Amino acid sequence: MALPTAVKIVEVGPRDGLQNEKEFVPTATKIELINRLSAAGFPNIEAASFVSPKWVPQMADGAEVMAGIERRSGAIYSVLTPNLRGFEGALAARADEIVIFGAASEAFSQKNINCSIAESIERFAPVAQAAKEHGVRIRGSMSCALGCPYQGEVPVASVVDVVERFAALGCDEIDIADTIGVGTAKRVREVFEAVTKVFPRERLSGHFHDTYGQALANIYAALEEGIAIFHASVAGLGGCPYAKGATGNVATEDVLYLMNGLGIHTGIDLNQVVAAGDFISTAIGRANVSRAGKALLAKARSEAACS
Repeated sequence: MALPTAVKIVEVGPRDGLQNEKEFVPTATKIELINRLSAAGFPNIEAASFVSPKWVPQMADGAEVMAGIERRSGAIYSVLTPNLRGFEGALAARADEIVIFGAASEAFSQKNINCSIAESIERFAPVAQAAKEHGVRIRGSMSCALGCPYQGEVPVASVVDVVERFAALGCDEIDIADTIGVGTAKRVREVFEAVTKVFPRERLSGHFHDTYGQALANIYAALEEGIAIFHASVAGLGGCPYAKGATGNVATEDVLYLMNGLGIHTGIDLNQVVAAGDFISTAIGRANVSRAGKALLAKARSEAACS
């Protein structure tokens, strides 16, 4: 199959990336980051989370963040919503898309949200119904689709089952997420080959972590299966508190460098994203783990010093 000529990059750094930071990231810093990412041209930014601050204190300021950002026309600003109360918050904050979530692994579902896969997704039925009634997009995000820290291998059939459950809820888009970064290119192709038989290819996305350094290879494998939506996190922010040793999402700068090299259109300014990655890494005192980002920053500084 020919590679897509254009892809949509969903920037997840402001939510999925920052939610695991131990020190609270100031609201103004989050707003500044999102504004920089909007200016860079992202068509979709995961901006906040409307979950209980008891469970995710880092995301307690979701309403303030959504109220403070400068929205780029046509861009989708997504928020995570675990229940109807969260949906009400998302609606009040004028979110363009809500994100509901489940796991492909029974063991992970039990450890993460203390219920079965079927129960976890069924809980979202009233949330999905409310979203449909209000004309809000719904995205289903599936954790551990390529491996689990507790049960190990996850059967492809389990991934297909969750995709079908999300589809039944009316999800507009479904994420296949390698939460702990154990996936390989061969497995990625097997999984996407299977799920594209039960859900439209153009509405599936790949969400890869880089724990074993395989994220870009996995993205290329997904591209070969015709997948054209990918998640990435600026400066490689993020991790997973329920998956020990799991590193952050693949760095957005690295994904953009790959796409640019392949001649695949993203509509995103790589240099602006590199600057945004440098901004947030400096602001929170965290190492920038984007290889392309660090290389481009070093090149720019060297050229500036020589001029």
